[in-house]
Amino acid sequence: MKSKLIVALDVDGFERAAGLVERLGDSVETYKVGSQLFTRTGPRMVEFLHARGRRCFLDLKFHDIPNTVAKAVESATSLGVAMLTVHTIGGADMLRAAANVPKHPSLLGVTVLTSVGGNVADEVVRRAKLAAECGLEGVVASPHEIKLIRNAVGDTMLIVTPGIRPAWAEAGDQKRMMTPSEAIAAGASFIVVGRPILAAPDPVAAAERVAAEMASACPAADL
Repeated sequence: MKSKLIVALDVDGFERAAGLVERLGDSVETYKVGSQLFTRTGPRMVEFLHARGRRCFLDLKFHDIPNTVAKAVESATSLGVAMLTVHTIGGADMLRAAANVPKHPSLLGVTVLTSVGGNVADEVVRRAKLAAECGLEGVVASPHEIKLIRNAVGDTMLIVTPGIRPAWAEAGDQKRMMTPSEAIAAGASFIVVGRPILAAPDPVAAAERVAAEMASACPAADL
């Protein structure tokens, strides 16, 4: 199950992030590098992850005119990242421009942020369908919308789900949440976990506990 776990490196600087990666060792394969860390360190963090044999999910939520986004995707492609986000609010032309970049990473369309409360299911599904129609490989959505998305676009789209909080962790600023086992049972391709692991007294034990919770939701044949 650790292959389905993405740890969010939502920290301020390279030394802190690198120390966490070294400490977590083989317990984590994929890390999310978002705006906070990438703005501080640039490609250096991505290169560090690759040098350690780890995968990078670059979560910069590109949203701009189509040509600018296409050029940004080209730059991310040259970095060798595994996954990359673009924001579906940018519209069809922008999404298609991103998807037309040769040999691009798995492109994930951000639907509605998990910090947004209320009834957003219809909007999430609409944006997921747009992402599929424009050639993206997947979407980012809260675990509460997974089944609706699967019904709308099928089983081949990747669904990456933030808003994951183990029962033993604080909710923080997330509003549409599930536990790791609930998200996997609902059909998540990957789950993203940050503070419950990064802020734990023993991050390795926390990561392993999350992976065990994920495994509990799957039949033995799927492990």
